[in-house]
Amino acid sequence: MSSPQNYRSVMITGASSGLGEEFARQLAPCCDQMTLIARREGRLLDLVNDLKEVNPHLDVLPCAVDLTDRDARTTFVKLVNEHSIFPDLLINNAGMGDFGEFSKADWPKLEQMLELNVNALTHLTHALLPAMCESGAGDIINVSSLASIIPIPDFAVYAASKAYVTSLSEALRMELKDHDINVMALCPGPVHTEFGKTAMRGEDKNKIPGSELFYVRKSQVVSEALAGLISSKARVYPGWKIGLVALGLSVIPIFGLRLILGTRPRRER
Repeated sequence: MSSPQNYRSVMITGASSGLGEEFARQLAPCCDQMTLIARREGRLLDLVNDLKEVNPHLDVLPCAVDLTDRDARTTFVKLVNEHSIFPDLLINNAGMGDFGEFSKADWPKLEQMLELNVNALTHLTHALLPAMCESGAGDIINVSSLASIIPIPDFAVYAASKAYVTSLSEALRMELKDHDINVMALCPGPVHTEFGKTAMRGEDKNKIPGSELFYVRKSQVVSEALAGLISSKARVYPGWKIGLVALGLSVIPIFGLRLILGTRPRRER
């Protein structure tokens, strides 16, 4: 796998664990400055200490921000503008999911998911893009999901929110081509992270049989994403199995998907 390219400044949301933490660790040796955003300050500071120990040259700015809070986001954006913290690589990784029937879901959690997966990503990208366009170069990775290409019962709002992320990424990629800004949607399948445990609420009995065969290590997801940037890919489906699944799903008509997904394992009542 190709080594990541060098960046002046990298900004990562959802950086305290999972893919965000892995992005920080893999990019730390090849950037000068890193802004790490997460809700859990303790976990964030532990990561900063680890990164500085291995990469003493690195200037790391930890920002404990709850991106689901609109006022907190606005304050953070104001801080970014005041201190000219403009990245040439933005990784919108923060996200959350929820498993269960839509009619029985907890509305505050669904609202929080939409705020994080859709509004926070859009808000931060919109705030940072003018400076990126002015500099005339940069990269954006929007962490989407394999779920973004199909409607998924019991993950209805999550899949819909990720469909938005993938669609937005494709549109921005076309808009920003003349500014030499590459926008890529990262569409992983299942990955062993805290995200999956939280979304499923530990309900392993509801997993699709055989799904374990499609899990990809987070280190591989991140390394393939960074390699995708180098080759200017619009989308990356990490792992050859997930790539094949994505290809297969893309040719199945919607009525076929309804039949297939209608036979999913149901949540026990």
